[in-house]
Amino acid sequence: MDISLYRDLERLGQTGNFSQAAALGNLSQPAFSRRIKSLEAWVGVTLVDRSRQPVSLTPAGTQMLEAGLQALARIEQERSQILEAQSLPDKYVVTFGAQHSIGWRFYPAWLQALEEAYGPILSRLRADDLPGCMRDLRDGSVDFVIAYQDAGNRAAHRDETLVIGQDRLVPVCKPKADGAPLFRFDGEGIEMPYLRFGDTAPIGRHLEPLFKAKGVTGRLRTVYENSMAGALRIRARAGDGVAWLPHSLVAPDIENGILTRTGDADWDVNLEICLCRNKKRSNRVTRAIWSFLEIRQNVSLLPQD
Repeated sequence: MDISLYRDLERLGQTGNFSQAAALGNLSQPAFSRRIKSLEAWVGVTLVDRSRQPVSLTPAGTQMLEAGLQALARIEQERSQILEAQSLPDKYVVTFGAQHSIGWRFYPAWLQALEEAYGPILSRLRADDLPGCMRDLRDGSVDFVIAYQDAGNRAAHRDETLVIGQDRLVPVCKPKADGAPLFRFDGEGIEMPYLRFGDTAPIGRHLEPLFKAKGVTGRLRTVYENSMAGALRIRARAGDGVAWLPHSLVAPDIENGILTRTGDADWDVNLEICLCRNKKRSNRVTRAIWSFLEIRQNVSLLPQD
């Protein structure tokens, strides 16, 4: 049987007229009618009610058309993937976009762990602010974006994000000679010099609920702002104020006494590190990586004995 006969049946169902359907298929009406009859002969039942105009599909015709179009869609999808696999370079370079603070420390360690579990991949990193990363993801300039998300507010399109790590924003400042924080949250109404993420850095928005809950918004006096965590880190190390920075970024500074935490643990903001993709711009390499990570995530969510 010629599977393209289902396209003929679809055109007939849409137009209700043999002549119009034949013209859409670039066929003569007699040839088109023979094709519909051959499909009916193969199925063994009448698929078209010809007793009135416009003609219409019988219940059997509607059922067979639905099944045929589903089969055609599957075949065309498989054909597309086969052609893509043949055309895709053997050494495809996977491009990751990441916020600067993620790219410095988390990304290299995560990529190494991925390759140890999945196998070697060719990759490159494009570090940018989050809006730039997401723009590149939409236009296909990067395959994946690694970004922070508030652990209490997962993205709306959950099927397009996978949690691949955890981090937290911690308040840090330069220590005194005795190791105590240069700036503390002790005392009512004491102003704190604040090293702030700029408005173009979405990571700063994760702090707003904390400040509101703690009632300290009015006590934070912005002395410097920058969209890059690295720039805030430099100013914090210089003693210019307090900055909430990713723990993964400042952990070595805290360990070496260059920076110190200020405030208790309830001043921290927990974050998830998520991998984002644009499903419409995936290929067999990126789909394989995504499937591998998706399975690992699902397994990690299973109850443990």
